Amino acid sequence: MAQRVTSQTVEVATADGSMAIFEARASEPTGRAVIVVQEAFGVNSYIEEVTERFAGEGFDAVAPALFHRSGGGTAPYDDFAQVIPLYEGLTDDGILVDLDATFTHLEGLGHSRASIGLVGFCFGGRVAFLAAARRTFGASVGFYGGGIVTPRFPQFPALVDESATLKTPWLGLFGDEDGSIPVEDVETLRASLRSAPVPTEIVRYAGAEHGFFCNERPSFNAGVSADAWPRTLDWFDRHLQGQAS
Repeated sequence: MAQRVTSQTVEVATADGSMAIFEARASEPTGRAVIVVQEAFGVNSYIEEVTERFAGEGFDAVAPALFHRSGGGTAPYDDFAQVIPLYEGLTDDGILVDLDATFTHLEGLGHSRASIGLVGFCFGGRVAFLAAARRTFGASVGFYGGGIVTPRFPQFPALVDESATLKTPWLGLFGDEDGSIPVEDVETLRASLRSAPVPTEIVRYAGAEHGFFCNERPSFNAGVSADAWPRTLDWFDRHLQGQAS
C-alpha cells in the first residue's frame, strides 16, 4: 500500500549558485532515498508526480532543478524550441556539481551514499549513466537516455567509453521505436558494458517509443510502463542498503 506523502520545494547551495529541489518524503521511510533527474523539459508536474510516487514506496525522493543557471523554469512537451534556452551554461561538470549538492542534501537527511539511488528520464537518462560513471552510490536507472553512444549536443559528449570504469550499478531501459536512440546504439552500449566492473543490465521494449513512461506525452505506453516500474524498484531493492520497498 502506498504511503502518505508530504512534499515541498527547498533551496540548496551549489558551487554555481542556489538550486531548487522538489522533495517528497514518506510517512514511514525505509531508510533509502532516490534522486529523480528531470527530462529536457525541467522539473514539471510529471517529474514531481514521479518523485511523489517514489516517496509513496518509502523513499526520501528529491528532484533537483538542473536548469538554475539559466534562470530555471520548464518547457512544454510540444515546443522543443523553448527547451534550448534552459540549457544555457549547463555542462556535465555542472550536472555533477548539482548532483553532489543533492547527495549532500540527502546525507543531511541521514542517508549514506549506499542507500541512495538515482533515476533519470530522457535527458536525465543520460545523467543516470554519467552519475554511475563518475560517482559511487547505491544504484542508477536510466529511462531512454539519449546521447550516451551518439552525442546529441556539443556540451554533452558520448559516455560509452566510460563503461569499463563504471562505479555504480546501472540499469538502462529503452524502446525499440525510439526515433532518437537507434537500437544499434543500445546494442553498442550493451556490448561495451561487458567490461563494466559493477552490475549492469539493459532492457529493450518492442514497440515502445521515446518517453514511454510519461503519461503526459503521446508516446506513453501503459503496458511497458507497468513493467518498467517494478523493474526499477527491484533494481533498487537489489542494490541499495536499507529496507526493501
